[in-house]
Formats: sequence, C-alpha cells, structure tokens
Amino acid sequence: MHSKPETIAPNWLLTASDRELLAAMQQGQVEALREIYRRYERLVYALAYKVLQMPEEAEDLTQEIFLKLWQSPNYNPDRGTLSTYLCLITRSRAIDRLRSQGARHRLVQRWHHAHSDSSKANPPLEQASLGEQARRVRAALANLSPAEQEILEIAYYEGLSQSQIAQRLELPLGTVKTRSRQALKKLRRLLQDLI
Repeated sequence: MHSKPETIAPNWLLTASDRELLAAMQQGQVEALREIYRRYERLVYALAYKVLQMPEEAEDLTQEIFLKLWQSPNYNPDRGTLSTYLCLITRSRAIDRLRSQGARHRLVQRWHHAHSDSSKANPPLEQASLGEQARRVRAALANLSPAEQEILEIAYYEGLSQSQIAQRLELPLGTVKTRSRQALKKLRRLLQDLI
C-alpha cells in the first residue's frame, strides 16, 4: 500500500502547474525542484550563456539560480510567470558577473604590470609611475593569504574558471568562490585609488 503515493507523485509532478510545484518545493519536496529544473534549465542556461559567453560560467550561474530558488524562493506568481522571473534573475546575475569580471580584468592588468618588466617600452616618467603602481600592487598582494594568492594566480595566469580551480585544488566550489571574492575585495580596498 505504501507504494501507491510513490507512483502517483511522478505523474502529479509532470502535470502540476508552476504554482503547485513552487508550493510543494516550499514544503521541502525536492522532486518539485527537480521538475522545475527539468522545465527551465535550458532556458536559464541559454540566457546565461548568451550574456556571459562562457560555458563554465553559464553552468555555474544556472546552478546558482536554481539553488537560490530552492533556498529562498522570492517568486510571486501574481507578478508574472516563473519563466519570466527566472529570466530576470538570470540576466541580472549574469550582468553582475560581467561587471565583477571587468573589475577583475583591471586588477589583472595591474597584477601583470607588477610582475613584468615594462621599462623597455615606456618613457622615464611613465616608468616611474608604473613602478610605483607595481610596488603598490605587490604590497597589496602580499596582504593576501597564500590560499587567496594561489586561487588568483591560477585564475589570472592560467585562465581557469572557478569550477576548474576547485577541481584542481580539490576544494568545494563555494570555497574557491569565497576565497576569490575575499581576495578581490581586499585588493580593491587596498588599491581603490588605482582602480
């Protein structure tokens, strides 16, 4: 007799409305989240990829969107469809990532100046200015923990994504993201007048 609800549940999930699935999900039914993911994963990934133009980043963002939906569902069905809501938060998060990458790119350029010999191509006054900037960047980098330095070096010198760094260092992806974010915040704070 106990097998009857199990056979009914999958059929119910397939025919349930988004509103019903969200209500079930809010009651802790993981199967409801799986069904929402099955319905909208391609849409979220396609939009994330369109904005980010990087498969790994689009995959990470797709997972983040559905995890956020599970942990804190802020969707209000009276304000629009679930697909519209998922598109809005995906686009917003993707743009945030692009902005963050732009800030990272500027830091990387300063990092490269700090670690390269730029004296061959620059006039003396520019060399002095770049030399001072390089000294400041090296000093700022010295304030990072060895773990933070390692993650930034792998990301910027080898161009690996956070997922790839997590695999290489055998760390959880969340740890890599946290260390990277903390390191960049420290660098931004220490170098705010250079950015």
